[in-house]
Amino acid sequence: MENSNEQNPLNNQTKASLPIGIFDSGVGGLTVYRALHNRLPNEHFIYLGDTARVPYGTKSLATVERYAIENAEFLASHGIKILVVACNTASALALPKIREKIGIDVVGVIGPGARKAVAMTRDRQNETNQKIAVIATEATVSSNAYALSIHQAEETAVVYQTACPLFVPLAEENWTKEPETVSIAKKYLEKIKEFQPDALVLGCTHYPILREVIQQTVGENVTLIDSGEACAEEVEQLLDFKELKNPQKIEGERTLCDDLDHFYVTDAAERFARVAERFLGSQPAKLEAIELY
Repeated sequence: MENSNEQNPLNNQTKASLPIGIFDSGVGGLTVYRALHNRLPNEHFIYLGDTARVPYGTKSLATVERYAIENAEFLASHGIKILVVACNTASALALPKIREKIGIDVVGVIGPGARKAVAMTRDRQNETNQKIAVIATEATVSSNAYALSIHQAEETAVVYQTACPLFVPLAEENWTKEPETVSIAKKYLEKIKEFQPDALVLGCTHYPILREVIQQTVGENVTLIDSGEACAEEVEQLLDFKELKNPQKIEGERTLCDDLDHFYVTDAAERFARVAERFLGSQPAKLEAIELY
């Protein structure tokens, strides 16, 4: 499980009532927020989208680390009990530095997605090695972070990776079923179909928005692994282990983006709200633009 050593002096009962912090370089992490919200309906969330400095994938290691630490420290200053790094690039490059700087547990998206893929394919393995494909941004594929994490969990797994950069703008425009999207998916996923994987990891937080067209393209026999959902599972396990689930039950049915959750962005709040409505079905009730630098 991807976590840092917990160093917060608060007692567990007090700490359990604190929110969970989430950051991403932009809007893609909203799919991770949705997965966490659905799995942990009694928790409160603080989300930071670093929309002024997106994308992270084109930045140097030192720059990604600096941005990630600034994001983490901002959320930590608001009193959170756990930090979720919903950005694949930051998860691939900056988790060690984040853990050096803040004294709370940290969970990324890459390790959970890799471990989930290995676990889901283990039962399907016959005499051949598990075959796991990964689709992600060019930066995440180049980092080789998913392949390394998969091989840590199962060294004999066979991994094939490919970048699907146009999936990001298609998701943000909510072009989920348009002919152009279907055509692009077929082009991107042609080699993966030839690879015939047991599982396909959606290694970018935007990609679950296009889940239906991806599944149709690769075939129903391929298990899709949503790294955000895998991350939410491991966050729940960590909260159980640390006895940090919120003891205060929220009455009634919660909705995504309700006023119990607070969203921050570093730029373009109106656009963030529009994309949030496309991704989640509603705009954030609490959305605030801030400066980190």
